[in-house]
Amino acid sequence: MATIPFNKPYMTGKELWYIAQAHANGHLAGDGNFTKQCQTWLEARTGTQKALLTHSCTAALEMAAILADIQPGDEVILPSYTFVSTANAFVLRGATPVFVDIRPDTLNLDETQIEAAITERTKAIVPVHYAGVGCDMDAIMAIARRHQLIVIEDAAQGIMSTYKGRPLGSIGHMGTLSFHETKNIISGEGGALLINDPEFIQRAEVIREKGTNRSQFFRGQVDKYTWVDIGSSYLPGELIAAFLWAQMEEADTITRRRLALWSVYHQWLEALEKTGKLRHPIISKECVHNAHMYYILLPSLEARTALIAALKRNDIHSVFHYVPLHSAPIGLQCGRVHGELTVTDSIADRLLRLPLWLGLGLGLGLEEWQAGVIQAISSSID
Repeated sequence: MATIPFNKPYMTGKELWYIAQAHANGHLAGDGNFTKQCQTWLEARTGTQKALLTHSCTAALEMAAILADIQPGDEVILPSYTFVSTANAFVLRGATPVFVDIRPDTLNLDETQIEAAITERTKAIVPVHYAGVGCDMDAIMAIARRHQLIVIEDAAQGIMSTYKGRPLGSIGHMGTLSFHETKNIISGEGGALLINDPEFIQRAEVIREKGTNRSQFFRGQVDKYTWVDIGSSYLPGELIAAFLWAQMEEADTITRRRLALWSVYHQWLEALEKTGKLRHPIISKECVHNAHMYYILLPSLEARTALIAALKRNDIHSVFHYVPLHSAPIGLQCGRVHGELTVTDSIADRLLRLPLWLGLGLGLGLEEWQAGVIQAISSSID
């Protein structure tokens, strides 16, 4: 049986041609034509007021933290079951991440526990749309309005997903996206900041350009550009944007094909879920997801460990996900836990992600791929 890696970056076929075009244009630094095309595409597809490409979702989160005026002593509410960048962006500003438990169904931030975690130091809420399935944004935005808080959506996994018809990342005051090679639409490394509140647009351009008003200079709004604010080099190079543009052109096709693979898993594993061997993902009725990942929840840590080994014997590589941030060394040092994170701790021990990438099953044959997965699960879980 051929080895099935957990992830295999997909290329549409136009990426290298567009990279060559960028070189021929003589513009390899940031904010060239391909960057502008990508930003225009994001604005059209999400409805955001302004989209700014960044070199990573981490960079977009750091920009959002600066724009939200996060200061030492402030608190930011977020889930512990997320990537370290979600918290790091705010810790770098001197804030305390306040970890709140996740929902047992979608694994998203539990909106019913947010309000009790708010103090006079709370500045922002950062919902993370796990697996491209939207959080309950109506409830979260209502809480933010009552307490005058900023909402920054971590939609790293959420491109092409919606909540009640609205693209993820376009609902809060700001949103962040990732185009890392493990995401649906990729550029190797890459990200974007979506700005939904016009109040932040002008300063965002300055922060992204090392704290200078360079963008205004190129628009002819100032005679020369200079250092006017804090900032950093958050732009991606034009080669990254050229690669990304080839992916954006095929975004609908990529999403459709990923959803088809996701549905294959869902059908295969339905019988095993009915027997209690596992639980498959739950999609809220308000959400349209993008098939970012297919995960299963096993009965125990021991069952997950056994299944990883069984899948590996069948040359299928699977991986677990986050180590909860509240239990990490820096999380213990810099963060605060609100309530008991029982769901977070349980999910972290039991969740397993299965391979999902375009081309999966081609050449191998769906039957052989299915047999390897089902055999491993059936043999390793009592």
